[in-house]
Amino acid sequence: MSNLNFKHLRYFWMVGKTGSIARAAEQLHLTPQSISGQLSEFAETLGVELFRRAGRNLELTDTGRRILSYAETIFNTGDELLDIVRDQSLKTAVAFRVGCADSVSKLIACRLVEPALSLAEPLRLICREGRLASLLADLAVHRLDLIIADRPMPPHLSVKGYNHLLGESGLSVFATAALAATLKGTFPACLDRAPLLLPGEDFAIHHKLLQWLANQQVRPRVVGEFDDSAMMKAFGQSGAGAFFAPTVIARQVCQQYAVVELGTVPGLVEQVYAITTERRMSHPATLAISQMARRELFV
Repeated sequence: MSNLNFKHLRYFWMVGKTGSIARAAEQLHLTPQSISGQLSEFAETLGVELFRRAGRNLELTDTGRRILSYAETIFNTGDELLDIVRDQSLKTAVAFRVGCADSVSKLIACRLVEPALSLAEPLRLICREGRLASLLADLAVHRLDLIIADRPMPPHLSVKGYNHLLGESGLSVFATAALAATLKGTFPACLDRAPLLLPGEDFAIHHKLLQWLANQQVRPRVVGEFDDSAMMKAFGQSGAGAFFAPTVIARQVCQQYAVVELGTVPGLVEQVYAITTERRMSHPATLAISQMARRELFV
């Protein structure tokens, strides 16, 4: 046998499902004699026995049951294919892979990426989180389509990528109401000797914040440094210390973490970049992210 006769296989499948040549003939709009002849030819071609008599009905042999299982898979898959062809709304969602640097606020990243899920073409979002160096390695081998970071790609890396500034925001300081009530003086003097949570050295803004505190002659009690912005806010929510976050999301930070805004840091901004392998953004999802940044988030 060099080729499988799918017409014979369909006849066998219908008889196997209905248990009767007569009922199969009705469904296929053929005569019982025609079905019986095709079944005999199919069994002879395969060299196996497919059915045995059980009264007036036919009963599958063990071999017949195994073949019927394959036939079920084949014809069910064929029916699915026809459904997809008939209904274009069943298109498979295309994966869009985004890497988010730990140092970027998750509130900002979520707002930036959210419009990509509302495109006309269905999209399946895959998010990865990690340090920028690790994400850039994935971008280089096309495991990511876009990276959201708080700094441009370092120029010394041999990665084919392009930096797109999405926007920038000032910085604010937040604390729980209970902690804020214990602070003395006006901002930023009130931070002197106060418990403070700092972004870690992986944040682009880390050293600038230390310099700003020194310039203000403010010496807070640093109780923790965090490489993950969400973890820092969670500790801030627990009352462990005051913390920094972008001013553009001040309202959301206050609502989500049950904190109050103590003040803003003059002269310091946090930038947000999209890093892609495209010199000019052309992918619909990256364009949606860029438009959200320019028109809404960083206005």
